[in-house]
Amino acid sequence: MNSATAIREIDDTAFARLEAEGRLINPVFKAPTHKFGRFGFRGELALRLAAKLADEARPPELTCDQVMAVAQSGEKHLPFFAGYLLSFEHLKDVAEVLGDTLSAGGKYFLFCNNIDLSKKYQVPYKGAMFYVLPIDESTVYNELLELLYLEKNELKKKDTAGKLDVVGEAAMKFDVTFDTITYAEGLELMGPVRNPNENRPV
Repeated sequence: MNSATAIREIDDTAFARLEAEGRLINPVFKAPTHKFGRFGFRGELALRLAAKLADEARPPELTCDQVMAVAQSGEKHLPFFAGYLLSFEHLKDVAEVLGDTLSAGGKYFLFCNNIDLSKKYQVPYKGAMFYVLPIDESTVYNELLELLYLEKNELKKKDTAGKLDVVGEAAMKFDVTFDTITYAEGLELMGPVRNPNENRPV
């Protein structure tokens, strides 16, 4: 499939506005999956765009990383979205950026670096319910496999589109409940924000 066809297909999904705003960045995958009418994205979601200087495109000031999401052709809501946040407080940014693509029935998972490793929460925001989970020295993909009871070895043979289909379908059926807290309560519970550059070689 050529890129022009892929662009036309994304225009018919809930990703269309996000793509037009330049928020779907650094894609590992941005194309139709193997399921008819489904479009998938793995990459980063730009939450706060930097001001443009002349023709120079500057990196965003804030991103949601390790994003995995799918959208269905002709539907205006994202049924599944997952990503990594350095701080719980940026849930607000994710919800505001996703905005009209969120729905009460969608499954939205945010893995946050500064919440208690023993806790899992549900946080209602902007008419959607977010599953807020801890993450430590792992990846969103691995954490989702564990959460959704998916076998990593069984997925190894699949390509990126196939993995996204399996994870997305399992996530859409996820119905485990956790303690429900408000966004304000989450802000009080969250820990300090870790410096992402610490312990990295210079």
